[in-house]
Parts: sequence; C-alpha cells; structure tokens
Amino acid sequence: MALRKRWTRKELLMAMNLYCKLPFGKLDQRTPEIRVVANKLGRTPSSLAMKLCNLASLDPTLQARGIKGLEGASRADRAIWKEFHQDWNTLAEESERLIEELHLPETRQVEKRLQAPETTEALGLVKQRRGQQFFRQTVLASFNYRCCITGNPMPELLRASHIASWKSHPEHRLNPKNGLCLAATQDAAFDRHLITVDEDLRLVLSKRLKDHFSNQSLKENFQPYEGQKIECPEKFEPDQSFLEVHRSQFSKN
Repeated sequence: MALRKRWTRKELLMAMNLYCKLPFGKLDQRTPEIRVVANKLGRTPSSLAMKLCNLASLDPTLQARGIKGLEGASRADRAIWKEFHQDWNTLAEESERLIEELHLPETRQVEKRLQAPETTEALGLVKQRRGQQFFRQTVLASFNYRCCITGNPMPELLRASHIASWKSHPEHRLNPKNGLCLAATQDAAFDRHLITVDEDLRLVLSKRLKDHFSNQSLKENFQPYEGQKIECPEKFEPDQSFLEVHRSQFSKN
C-alpha cells in the first residue's frame, strides 16, 4: 500500500487560506479553485477538499450550528488553525503570497528571482494589498456574498467593513471576526458610526441619521432594517469585543 503524502506547512497554509475564502458549501472537489490548487500541489481535488473539511471540524461557528465537518483533523491541522487565530496579520499575508506564487508561471518566477530587490516601501505596499485581498475575500465568503443588513448580493457593491477600525486596531486588521459584509451605503454609514449593531446583533440607527429621513433614499436604505437582526456569517462570527468598540464610538456620535 502506498504511503500517503504528508502535508507540509506551506501546503497547510494554502489549505487554510482556501478554507477562509470559500463559502462552506463550496468545500467540494468540483469547486474550480480547489481543482486548480490541488493540481498545482500535485494532489487530487478530493484530498484537498477533504483537508478543508477537516479544518471545518475545528470551526466553532460551524459547531454551534451543528455542522461537524470531517473528524480526521490532524495535529498539524490543529496547529495551523491555532497559528492563524493567534496572528491573522502575518499568516493571512504569508498564505496569500504562497497562493499567488503557486499561480505564477514558471518563467515569471525565474524573472522575479533575477529582478533587483524591491524597496522596503514597495514590499510593504505589496503585503498590504495581499492582506486587504485576503480580508475582503474571507469576509464576503463568510457572509455568502450578501450584505448582512440588506441582503444585497452584488459583489461589486459589497465591502468588507472593519468593525474595530483599521487605524486604531492594527493587530486585528486581517482578523475576519473583525469584519462585516456590507453594501456600499451601509458600509459608509457604519464606518462613520451612523449605525451600529447591539449585543443581540440588531441594527441601531443614530439620531443624526434618522433626522435626515425626510430624504426618501436615506429612509429606504435604513429605516426598514432598524431593530432587525443582521444575517450571521457561516464562519468567523463577529467578535463581541470588536462590536463593543464600535458601539462606544457610536454613542459619542
């Protein structure tokens, strides 16, 4: 009997990256992203899909919904899950870089090695871009590509909104539990603390916003959802500590 190929740390980082960025319903060997990455890794789509389902078994949000995933999570799976959750900023960027390099043609990789070293500033911008890409894809996938307030399903109009701000909480910039999927108008209002979410995840509107409900467009965008519970994500449920930070800023507005 042939021995199974051991998963390397780099492969596990890429598997965790995919787990984060794919909706739960797409952790399937027929999903194009899984097929492409599996082929690049020299693995079968079914083996990669199984690894993603092993990771799903470690997700407390899924467990709370009664979804167990597969029960074959290894010690290495548990270690990579823990590593991500302890340092989202570093692991998100590193795994995103590995996914990017996996998709680069071989000739492009050679060209990159021959290029002069990039400046510290340029490298910083590349890392920031990778991190933002990971955060957006992960948050939108967790909410199944729908605004958690209005249900808007158009990706072009959706934003991955930080709950605790990018500037004031740099250590949580890429933590998907610090994100909500919001349509552009709701995102702008949330970012400016004109709306917030209470402890029961119900939408709260500021007096300042409601004072402008003589404007029909504003009224239609917000009033029907006041007091309604936002749609919870499939994965990475918003952390109440981040929501409390947002509510504290909302109360000062």
